[in-house]
Amino acid sequence: MNQRRETTMLSRVAESLYWMARYLERAVHTSRLMDVDFQLRLDQSPESSAGRWLRLLEASQAPAPEDGKIDAAMLSHILTLDKTNPSSIISCVAAARENLRQVREQCSTEMWEQLNRLYLQVNGTTATESWQLSSYVFFRAVREGAQLFYGISDSTMAHGEGWRYIQLGRFVERTDALARLIGTHYTWLHSSLDQAVESEEYLEWVGLLKSCAAFESYCKTYTAELRPLRVAEFLLLNPSFPHSVRFSVDNVHESLTAIGELTERKAEQAVRLAGRLSAMLSFSQIDEIMASGANAFVDSIRWQCTQIHNSIHQIYFDYPVESALVA
Repeated sequence: MNQRRETTMLSRVAESLYWMARYLERAVHTSRLMDVDFQLRLDQSPESSAGRWLRLLEASQAPAPEDGKIDAAMLSHILTLDKTNPSSIISCVAAARENLRQVREQCSTEMWEQLNRLYLQVNGTTATESWQLSSYVFFRAVREGAQLFYGISDSTMAHGEGWRYIQLGRFVERTDALARLIGTHYTWLHSSLDQAVESEEYLEWVGLLKSCAAFESYCKTYTAELRPLRVAEFLLLNPSFPHSVRFSVDNVHESLTAIGELTERKAEQAVRLAGRLSAMLSFSQIDEIMASGANAFVDSIRWQCTQIHNSIHQIYFDYPVESALVA
């Protein structure tokens, strides 16, 4: 009976840590999107921004208004403080905190205090007119609060199985979010792939890079001259930039491999799926990707990411107790 209880607790703990990290990463991603939008609004008219606002809703999988009309205030509410939207910042931070609360004994006191502090700050925010004018401060606080949480986790939590589930959830979420954002962007904007972007579209491409925390790194790798082909190559295939799809997938594969060794469970399927996606990104050439269509490529990434998530759920979270006892 004790062995059965321990197995059940392990799956519950693993799932809570995994989803805590996914929700927190989602909140960070949304806060970066909103912060970049706030910056771009300063240089654009509301009419020019409307197309980007609809793209942001699509990339965030948030419901768009039925009439297709949206303004800055509506976008901020939907993606930031709307508790009925499960992908809003306030919903994601609350879900992350609740998942960590359920396994409070698995994390350090400093981790819990930091996430709880972030939750209280976000939950205590109301959409007043003054908040709208200084919302960039709020978005930066969300990102910095989450980054501080990850730093505390790395320095106060043993880098064992639980820590690995946090890394796994973080990078599964990042892979899916990046692929979705890139795909949405390349669907809506149709600049020539290997020519420098000019005029008003330049700001939109700057916005894409900044939404992935990639603008400065891109400029250091190439130049400030933005070419859609280079942008796609950097965001999809760069092996060393933390917010590229390839870097994220490599970390998913590394985490799954480590968890498989730590738990001694039969995790070949999940490791194989992640390894196959990692190899695909490692050996892909950007010219071939763009020739066959960036949307098809990112759709394939997202589909494979879903398969990896389903495999993780089946192997580690929802397995029959009897199979665990045999293993």
